Amino acid sequence: MVNQHLDLLLVNPGGREKIYQGLGSDLTAIEPPLWCRLIGGYIRDQGFNIDILDSEALEINSELIGRVVADRRPKLVAMVVFGHQPSASTQQMVGARDACLAIKEQNQNIPIIIVGGHVAALPEKTLEEEPVDFACNSEGPITIKQLLETLKKDNLENFSEIEGLVWRDEEKIISNPAPELIQNVDSELHGNVWDMLPMEKYRAHNWQCFGELNTRTPYASIYTSLGCPYKCTFCCINAPFGTNRYRMRKPQSVVNEFCYLHDKFDVRTFKIIDEMFVLNERHVTEICEGLIERNLKLNIWAYARVDTVKTHMLQKLKKAGVRWLALGIESGSAHVRDGAEKSFGQKDIFDIVHVIQKAGINVIGNYIFGLPDDDAISMRQTLDMAKELNCEFANFYAAMAYPGSPLYGLAVKNGWPLPENWSGYSQHSYDCMPLPTEKVSACDVLKFRDSAFKEYFSNPLYLDSITQKFSWETRDHLEEMTKEALRRQLFE
Repeated sequence: MVNQHLDLLLVNPGGREKIYQGLGSDLTAIEPPLWCRLIGGYIRDQGFNIDILDSEALEINSELIGRVVADRRPKLVAMVVFGHQPSASTQQMVGARDACLAIKEQNQNIPIIIVGGHVAALPEKTLEEEPVDFACNSEGPITIKQLLETLKKDNLENFSEIEGLVWRDEEKIISNPAPELIQNVDSELHGNVWDMLPMEKYRAHNWQCFGELNTRTPYASIYTSLGCPYKCTFCCINAPFGTNRYRMRKPQSVVNEFCYLHDKFDVRTFKIIDEMFVLNERHVTEICEGLIERNLKLNIWAYARVDTVKTHMLQKLKKAGVRWLALGIESGSAHVRDGAEKSFGQKDIFDIVHVIQKAGINVIGNYIFGLPDDDAISMRQTLDMAKELNCEFANFYAAMAYPGSPLYGLAVKNGWPLPENWSGYSQHSYDCMPLPTEKVSACDVLKFRDSAFKEYFSNPLYLDSITQKFSWETRDHLEEMTKEALRRQLFE
């Protein structure tokens, strides 16, 4: 980085080793930071000079982050703590705290604002506990713009007018009313600051490239919509938005971004970040038709709900380049799913998985152990169903009361035990601490989750199907993956 006048430095924090233990070195994805892009594009459009430091992708430790800030001397540092998915924001607070401490040790006079899903869920607590000057109780772009305007004028007495700002007035913490959500996302939250990112450093998850593991990079992630209209008890996606409103980009803007990344950086492996990509049929259809017309030969993965996948759309998704759909199946127990606001039946799950696979699209089944109504029997039902479905990949989670989710409110209200550290919200961390249920302890939930992972991925029926569908190399890779044992504080 060169020395020049800089208004804003956006920092994407790292800390993979604390979040994933040994899994972070090779198996996990390294993803372009969406909200660094969205905030960065919005602020640059306002005439400010910005830069982005993706410390995760560059594998820069906190001490070096502090030195970069000292060298660049920005008017403001924005620590952007959103993560690759909504629930990942809280665990990212570990790396964010270390980075902020390092910045403050070397740059006492450079203010830091922290933004993100976790921050929006717990804004006052974040400002009280973290080594930062400001926090944001909403999505961030408008707040940061107004704060920069105030700092440029050296008007340090007028923080009360900055929408969404959480700040200190002497010993008192004040949380200003949040701004209205930005509605024109195509022109204002376009995120077109790819020139500021180390594009050669990003890589896809291992499973997305089964059969072609050498294609994990180059890689990029884009969004087609923001927010989610559903209210799953375990999800915190709407914490930064304060509402269940759902904003969509214009299909042509999405297609143009795919084409730009393909042509400029040779990206063919993509993630669509939306939690609900297949929700709006017209929207998805227009995106698919645009991609089919361009004939880019892509490998795309996206999220979907069992009850929103339209079977007649699957061939169009496949032709557009969608190779994987991740389904939130959650539980093998209808009673447990109902309690988590997942109102679809067992037959629906099997039918939709099979019809997706028949269309030539791979399925990732996402499962959760330890939801409030779970017991040992229902958790076993979930694993048995996962093995019977035999999806091409599976993610097994222990239920967490993520800040910003309805479960977090229930946990606080009922006095349920929560992790002592933010790293405890990571599924793969040493100090992972899931929620207990009335019938299963937190330790037993986590033990079941870890044993379920090994049982699923060492199942001969699963490995044989993977070998037949992808390759022996993929099978060898999976068998190597299951050798990585996670250390757990709860087990010691």
